[in-house]
Amino acid sequence: MELLDSINYANDIKKINKEDYIRLAEEIREFLIDKVSEKGGHLASNLGAVELTMALHLCMDFPKDKLIFDVGHQAYTHKLLTGRKEAFEHLREYGGMSGFPKSCESETDVFNTGHSSTSISAAMGFAVARDLKKEDFKVAAVIGDGSMTGGMAYEALNSLSQTKTGCVIVLNDNEMSIDKNVGGLSKYLTSIRVGDAYNGFKSGVEQSLLATKTGTKVARILKRSKDNIKQFFVPGSFFEELGITYVGPVDGHDIDNMVSIFKQAFKLNKPIIIHVKTKKGKGYRFAERHPDYFHGISSFDKDTGHLVEKKKHKTYTDIFANKLISLADNNEDIVAVTAAMSIGTGVYKFAEKYPKRCFDVGIAEQHAVTFAAGMAKSGLVPFVAIYSSFLQRAYDQIIHDVCMQNLHVIFAIDRSGIVGQDGETHQGIYDISYLSHMPNMAVMAPKNRYELEAMMEFAYSYDGPIAIKYARGMAYKGFSEFLAPIEAGKSEIIYKGSDIAVFACGNMVEEAALLYDMLKEDGKNPTLINVRFVNMIDNELLDNICKNHKIIVTMEENISKGGYGELLSSAILDRGLDKDGKLVHVDASIKRDIVPHGRISELRDLLMISAKKVYEEIKRVENI
Repeated sequence: MELLDSINYANDIKKINKEDYIRLAEEIREFLIDKVSEKGGHLASNLGAVELTMALHLCMDFPKDKLIFDVGHQAYTHKLLTGRKEAFEHLREYGGMSGFPKSCESETDVFNTGHSSTSISAAMGFAVARDLKKEDFKVAAVIGDGSMTGGMAYEALNSLSQTKTGCVIVLNDNEMSIDKNVGGLSKYLTSIRVGDAYNGFKSGVEQSLLATKTGTKVARILKRSKDNIKQFFVPGSFFEELGITYVGPVDGHDIDNMVSIFKQAFKLNKPIIIHVKTKKGKGYRFAERHPDYFHGISSFDKDTGHLVEKKKHKTYTDIFANKLISLADNNEDIVAVTAAMSIGTGVYKFAEKYPKRCFDVGIAEQHAVTFAAGMAKSGLVPFVAIYSSFLQRAYDQIIHDVCMQNLHVIFAIDRSGIVGQDGETHQGIYDISYLSHMPNMAVMAPKNRYELEAMMEFAYSYDGPIAIKYARGMAYKGFSEFLAPIEAGKSEIIYKGSDIAVFACGNMVEEAALLYDMLKEDGKNPTLINVRFVNMIDNELLDNICKNHKIIVTMEENISKGGYGELLSSAILDRGLDKDGKLVHVDASIKRDIVPHGRISELRDLLMISAKKVYEEIKRVENI
């Protein structure tokens, strides 16, 4: 029987013989490669954290003790060791196991995560609550070196050093986040990894001094004064100066050594950082060679590492990346900014051609936005490329530093709308709502790949803050023959009809095209409108539509509150366009605030915004 088969509940790993730990780690890696190759998911980060997670489980008791994973895309081993092996059959499927820690799945997942740099703050919260309630349990946070580029981690460290509560922070250092790490912290950690100078220096000096009576006195004086030489040689002096004990670097694949260190650390009633060095993608040669590619991946052939389904045509990200380069070829004032997502946003292509005009600021969305504002104020035109759910972190900076100053910053919002299997923390379903009320902001959403290019040209010539939101995945090619010139605040009529008017936002135009065909087959003659500017109402168009249409349909992948449908409904009311009260509004928006993981098609059905569900709702209101 495989060792992994004997782990059915939390803490079962403690029944495994010590000499079998390496074999168990191999089984876990083989299992993860098998399942992720079938289901897709986060592979490289999980392969690198196997022994680290095993060591923590050997030192902690669940669910009593609290283990918080930063981001959480490295928690697959934790899920296995807490008895969820069978749940991997439905990894990232609707109704199945999430790819991130979820407290609704298991009481051993004590804190839901999905975005970076939050674990130390959460762990501190658990530790302080424990102390105030006079309880007794261990608290540990696992945070990657990539997440340590996020400013929130340092806010937490600064606060933790003041409370001095018992909390173990494991710095999982694999020299990667999703992309390669950038910035001063990355260089600092590199110096620690390779810098054995202090250890050798310290050992030699101590031996020499302690060999004589006079030397012993000198050694004592040096110890009391914390000789300044330490600042140049000691690993982790930065953390020590914050008041947090530093240990490391430690081999993150040596279970016995980590267990010994973790057990000692948990005995200390103070904050301690244990710097653990791991290899991202360990145990799978393709992931070791290309850890960024295998960070988050769809199903693949484990023997070759190749994707099962190859791209049929370009994604919106591809279109954006290529167009950005072509715009920059003719406009030297264009610069690009991203936040540790140069590959995910396609900005890396721009960086290859224009390295001095491209800036990856690390996991620092707030800094990215204000940095762009400074460049815009100085006459440059920055394209800030960030995922929709990550841009939420910079809300204050967008409204205060960009919009209130009416600066020409262009936001390229990738992964807008439903993103699917990464689930609730990654769904880009709030961006219309959090951007639409900002002063001076214009928000566009392209119906297809060609309109994305046109919108980028328009955004460059625009005077003020402007955002372009586009979906994850393949770029729609439909309606290529429809490309009316883009005018601020104006929508585009694709098909003009009567009785039923469908207003579709961005990627929902593709879904609206299916709805249009259903209605035509039913003998209807609907109007199909490409909204384009999702935070503005084309009042002239709306006035005309309301004169000869009875049913108004809005389709968007955004929550209802603050969405385009709500905006349009308010405009109809404010303008008195439904005086006899006979207009019916079918609002195909997301009526729940949180959307789980699953395939996009099934989530659209679940949320009642698919063409089929909207058609059924139209038929229902027609019969009232």
